[in-house]
Amino acid sequence: MNSLKIMSVVGSAVPQSLRERGLLACWYLVNDGEPVSGPFASLTAAQTTSQQLEQARADSLRFN
Repeated sequence: MNSLKIMSVVGSAVPQSLRERGLLACWYLVNDGEPVSGPFASLTAAQTTSQQLEQARADSLRFN
């Protein structure tokens, strides 16, 4: 089982909708290099979601 990673992007890689809000960076959750969630406006939001997804994944494996 691969773990989720948090990837940051800056500048023109940030989606236009976030740049229009003044954000110069955002974060994504990735698995095997593929985005699975995001963009997040804060690292804290990405970390929280990552922990929740990892816990759900662990619970799923434990109960199956």
